[in-house]
Amino acid sequence: MGLNLRSKGRLTGSVWFWAVGLALLGPACSSDLLSSPTSGGDGPAGDEGSYESPRGPGKGDDGAGLGAGDGLVIGDPSADGDDEDGPGAAGAGNGSAGAPSAMVPPKVPSPDAKLKPQEQLTAGIFDDNLSFTFFTDYLRHYAAQQRGTLPFTAEEMQAAYEESKKQRPLPTALDISLVIDTTGSMGDELGYLKKELGSLAGEIAERFPDASQRWSLVVYRDEGDEYVTRKFDFTADIQAFQGTLKGQTYGGGGDFPEAPDQGIAESVSLSWRSSEDVAKLMFLVADAPHHDENRQAMADAIRSARDSGLHIYPVASSGVDELTERSFRQAAQLTLGRYLFLTDDSGLGGSHKEPTLPCYYVTTLKKAILRGVEAELGGSSPAPTPEETVRFVGALNDEGNCYYGDGYAARPF
Repeated sequence: MGLNLRSKGRLTGSVWFWAVGLALLGPACSSDLLSSPTSGGDGPAGDEGSYESPRGPGKGDDGAGLGAGDGLVIGDPSADGDDEDGPGAAGAGNGSAGAPSAMVPPKVPSPDAKLKPQEQLTAGIFDDNLSFTFFTDYLRHYAAQQRGTLPFTAEEMQAAYEESKKQRPLPTALDISLVIDTTGSMGDELGYLKKELGSLAGEIAERFPDASQRWSLVVYRDEGDEYVTRKFDFTADIQAFQGTLKGQTYGGGGDFPEAPDQGIAESVSLSWRSSEDVAKLMFLVADAPHHDENRQAMADAIRSARDSGLHIYPVASSGVDELTERSFRQAAQLTLGRYLFLTDDSGLGGSHKEPTLPCYYVTTLKKAILRGVEAELGGSSPAPTPEETVRFVGALNDEGNCYYGDGYAARPF
């Protein structure tokens, strides 16, 4: 199928669904950017007639979708080939889908200047609205995995993309809600937040001294645990908030899926400031997806966040699977947030899924969070400096675009 993924995710689903998916995504599909077959009911994923999957045309404007011999291809233009086109051209074994369309040599940022993290979690961050074509290709590629798929419509995702391109006045205040999975596998992440919260708040205040900060907390586990959700409303007292955070413990869980749908819904219900001058960020720190049967509740919670003007910044932690990545990235895209993901560079905690992305920077998690805040309050977030960069994956051209498929057609956040 032309697959070349830098990801630990596996393509699953029955042959029948895959064959139907290919038929739907062929050249005869709608010329809309995306389209969604709708169901006759809202039952659990896997029930007959309950599957909804975003799909649409492939790269370019011709409306052609995925078909035989096509697929989600994340190439490596920096690989040296033996053909006459030189380095970066398509060739056997180099994993690329073709030579760069603009014929611009790849530029790997600061390969010799890398931060060596010491006892700090490391993470990447990516804005799928900046690379919307890649995002829709990614969703279509995994269309056969219907279990747990969030039932968002084509119109919703297109509207979010169009909204992301608008210029807005910069906010002058900041509300941040931490929504944390506190089941037994989340000890490293919870410990990090307890340790770094004061430093994070201090650096935000130093960078944006006139922006008032408020923080809130929602912790969640799952049905049958000691609790499903606990919430602590907004406060401007950072020391008091630190005390609340330090009082949280981790435990329970049992099975893999948890209750992020309920955690998000609880956060939406908090006393967010309603003024348009306030940047409203929700950091969802978790390592597991929603239960399959709760996909509608998860989608509804994300829609409620969107309708309330909240931007979701998921932090995908150790052990996430393909469904977790896909649903977290949909949450970020739909609410104009960004997708954060922990990496193995720190050597801390369990192994972390390699994201299905064409390029990204790795920094400390603290810097990744600060980049999100800087983008919201400052309107932009430049590439990390060499001193801040732990690692870079992919290849950039001089315009800051990264190589995807057969050209430089995506952008790292």
